[in-house]
Amino acid sequence: MGISVPSFFKERKFPFIFTLSLLLVCFTVLLFTNTNTPDPHFFYSDVQTSSPAQPIVIASPLPAQASNPITAPPIQNGPVWDETSIPVSVNFNWRLCTGSVAVDYIPCLDNFQAIKALKSRRHMEHRERYCPQPSPRCLEPLPKGYKVPVPWPESRDMIWYDNVPHPKLVEYKKDQNWVKISDDYLIFPGGGTQFKEGVNHYTDFIEKTLPVIEWGRHVRVVLDVGCGVASFGGYLLDRNVITMSFAPKDEHEAQIQFALERGIPATLSVIGTQRLTFPDNAYDLIHCARCRVHWDADGGKPLLELNRILRPGGFFIWSATPVYRDDERDKLVWKSMVALTRSMCWDVVAKTVDSTGIGLVIYRKPISFVRYFKRKENKPPICGPKDRKNSSWYVPLSTCVTLPPRSSWPLPWPNRLTSKPPSLATNPEAEEMFYKDTIHWSALVSDAYLNNAAINWSSVRNVMDMNAGYGGFAAALTDQLLWVMNVVPVHVPDTLSVIFDRGLIGIYHDWCESLNTYPRTYDLLHSSFLFENLSQRCDMIDVVVEMDRILRPGGYLVVQDTMEMINKMRPILHSLHWSTALHKDQFLFGKKGFWRPGRGSSKS
Repeated sequence: MGISVPSFFKERKFPFIFTLSLLLVCFTVLLFTNTNTPDPHFFYSDVQTSSPAQPIVIASPLPAQASNPITAPPIQNGPVWDETSIPVSVNFNWRLCTGSVAVDYIPCLDNFQAIKALKSRRHMEHRERYCPQPSPRCLEPLPKGYKVPVPWPESRDMIWYDNVPHPKLVEYKKDQNWVKISDDYLIFPGGGTQFKEGVNHYTDFIEKTLPVIEWGRHVRVVLDVGCGVASFGGYLLDRNVITMSFAPKDEHEAQIQFALERGIPATLSVIGTQRLTFPDNAYDLIHCARCRVHWDADGGKPLLELNRILRPGGFFIWSATPVYRDDERDKLVWKSMVALTRSMCWDVVAKTVDSTGIGLVIYRKPISFVRYFKRKENKPPICGPKDRKNSSWYVPLSTCVTLPPRSSWPLPWPNRLTSKPPSLATNPEAEEMFYKDTIHWSALVSDAYLNNAAINWSSVRNVMDMNAGYGGFAAALTDQLLWVMNVVPVHVPDTLSVIFDRGLIGIYHDWCESLNTYPRTYDLLHSSFLFENLSQRCDMIDVVVEMDRILRPGGYLVVQDTMEMINKMRPILHSLHWSTALHKDQFLFGKKGFWRPGRGSSKS
């Protein structure tokens, strides 16, 4: 027989009151506890949800196999990495790369089969990119004795020898003070072929010679061609100058690897038969100190390429023996250089020799395109509409002059970082989008990445934004002791000119291919909604393997993307023994350990 509600209260009065009282007490305790619990949110998002944030799940499928694993210290108001095991639902057979260059393997530059088949090496073809197909999925072994890198700023002057165990450059340049071995370290005294009294003396000499250069205010973005170990760019950082140091992977063993291990911006590249992966009119100043480039070769193509990427009104500093020596060979080179620079309408604004006997010449690119139409000869010719396209991914060098655009020099640093970039489209919608993007990244980085994320920022120096957009992520980090390589993928709208206008650096790249950098050269990789379109062009596994290659052990990954992409990426990271963290169905954290597979195959 059914019991009515009044009968229930009548017959079970005291038990009911006791139960109700107990529930109220529990609720009060929970409420009090919540008011004293730190906010679980550690990511800012424009996407607001009605449900509370999900708890963070952090995992490392297997313990990292390393003699010195990195443990991030507790971050105030943020989560701590947890070593709880999560099973891997997908099986991968990972193997170590083999061969003489396995530890420092760069797939697109170490494709020896393609290099051997080249018909010519006259124009440095053997230093250019030849990506293997299919992309290799082996993992680079760690150098014996590899350690956590020396932190910045100490790393500018000293790094662990075991991390980059290459003594050839030490012996080759022993009389020029580039790099020395001292106990367990490689020491960088700040010298070089042209820096007999150190880099600071040399950069002071440049600014005294031409005060309008005004390091760190008027001149902010510099390219150092044939950079050696990048001491020129490393010391200019003290003057608020960001320098892209570049050199090929050649007989000067590991010079770019030295630079990146030191925490100095650098990339592997060569002026050969193809354009450099930079936009037109990008750099405020280009520097070459005995960089061994024959500028007048092949109809002047190498110098014409510098003209393409140099900002109108920008400077080219050439410090080489033809500038200040009088032997026959140097005289011939200087004569050829005079003829070529005049044909390009470059002006000599300074030519001098310092107290050490080292000389330099400073050229300036014209601001106005009108001068090119006043030349007696149209030689080299003005580039046509096809050549003027701002594209430089697998594009051959040209023998024409790129006309300067009708745009002004950016505002002095640091105002140029947040002001309207000269190369931005003139319509109001573009300007509004730019400012909204700047505000968005400023809030996201300040409120989420820096303050609450489980990242030990004191260990982060080399950062890469894999899908940089307008460079807002990098702009929001300029007050930190780090630098950002902004990558604009070749399959998205081209915004790299805007990035350079802001006083930042970057490159073009196709993430379906390997990057021109050594393994273990970045501390943090960041991407925002890169993978949805990328996955339509290439396999996610290949992209993750490349990220594992270029990230240092103990380094971090921050991905903002759809859950579909995150769910594809996460098991691959787990199979590589990365720790991961998922938050708000939009953000994925990863942390690389020291794990490497055993010899041969190893199933995760």
